[in-house]
Amino acid sequence: MHAILITEPGGPEVLAWSQVPDPVPGDGEVLVDVAATAVNRADVAQRQGTYPPPPGASEYPGLECSGTILELGPGTEGSGWAVGDRVCALLSGGGYAEKVAVPVGQLLPIPAGVDLVEAAALPEVACTVWSNLVMVGGLRSGETVLLHGGGSGIGTFAIQFARTLGARVAVTAGSPEKLAACRELGAEITIDHRTEDFAARMREAGGADLILDIIGGSYLDANLRSLTTGGRLVIIGLMGGRSGEADLGRMLAKRLSVHATTLRSRPRDEKSAIVAGVLEQVWPLVEQGAIRPVVDRVLPMRNAAEAHDVMESSAHTGKILLTR
Repeated sequence: MHAILITEPGGPEVLAWSQVPDPVPGDGEVLVDVAATAVNRADVAQRQGTYPPPPGASEYPGLECSGTILELGPGTEGSGWAVGDRVCALLSGGGYAEKVAVPVGQLLPIPAGVDLVEAAALPEVACTVWSNLVMVGGLRSGETVLLHGGGSGIGTFAIQFARTLGARVAVTAGSPEKLAACRELGAEITIDHRTEDFAARMREAGGADLILDIIGGSYLDANLRSLTTGGRLVIIGLMGGRSGEADLGRMLAKRLSVHATTLRSRPRDEKSAIVAGVLEQVWPLVEQGAIRPVVDRVLPMRNAAEAHDVMESSAHTGKILLTR
């Protein structure tokens, strides 16, 4: 088969469409013929050499895919899946390829009303948003959630999902166009992080009960100042660095909590539990049209370098897909 190799750590030019051995499904895995994958910030970090795949994962980038089951591996009898089934999947790596081996617990059916290519935009964001807003963050109806990077794949999905829970949604983004797109998806409070103090805006709006943060260290203090009493900060990315200062006195007085989570390195059983929750609680919302995948552009997989250029320039709203 062909896959995108990272020939050495570096810029997008190190991504090469290369012939490689076919993967062999291991115990509890199926082999998927990949129709499409999606570009995530983790792929960029892996290409740069700062985010290696977890032990045992494919060396090729790509944390989600859609496609068709080609082969059932050992131990998958009775799983309910069959050769020819159209699926999308949460991956630890390997999506930038013509075939990938996937644990059966990380497979999802294609939602009704979503085509095979579009479905590649869903697994990573759905699992990330569900696990962090609900399982970790405990978002409830009537609460206010602040989403950093509202125009991203995670942000565009999280706006829609939080609205289905009855939450009031605030976002930060870096352009008027992205903020307008966030409002169309249901965001009530939109903040341009380049020109506005988001902590001040959130205090004026009554504070956030929950913040989903992709920035990390450089936003830590402002995030804590944005939270209302009993607020929760969930950090899922480190685009702004690994460390920052926190006023513990403020945290004590306002009973604040900080959580930091990752999805890629979780063990299979935890990923399977998240996928099961997504199938039960999120997939019906997609099928009803309450949540739709937001796709910025679709490029050939061999043009992954171009897709990474777009991702790094933040010139996109929603997901960037790569197709065979």
